[in-house]
Amino acid sequence: MELSDLYSSKIIEFAANLPIIEPLESPMAKAHKVSRVCGSSMQVEINMKNGKVSEYSHEISACALGQSAAFIVAKQIIGSTSEELYQLRNIMKLMIKESGEPPQGKFSELKYLQPVHDYPARHTSTLLIFEVVVDCLDKIEQVKNV
Repeated sequence: MELSDLYSSKIIEFAANLPIIEPLESPMAKAHKVSRVCGSSMQVEINMKNGKVSEYSHEISACALGQSAAFIVAKQIIGSTSEELYQLRNIMKLMIKESGEPPQGKFSELKYLQPVHDYPARHTSTLLIFEVVVDCLDKIEQVKNV
């Protein structure tokens, strides 16, 4: 597979349409991560209500792969439960690192990132959004358990 195959028209379309989302007024949790491999940076803010994501914001500075993953997450995250998002992170890790199956349902468009498996140097930036979202969820859980 050539590197140009990695950047399909769908990936380019997703990256080009990544929305600019203003920060939340008072987020329940905020998390920030940077990839040491490529310098991609993502910050996410989340509010939850009745066990589901009710508000979401992000600040993304990443390659097309990271932007594509962030686009799909931003499009589908509202209404997702913590359990769904932890499972999504695990499914994406398996898909990218071990050639696992892509997510089904509302996050099924993440299947377009399957070719990343063949490019280990791109794994971290592609998975960054899932790690930062889970970081937020962990922080919300910690507050609930205090």
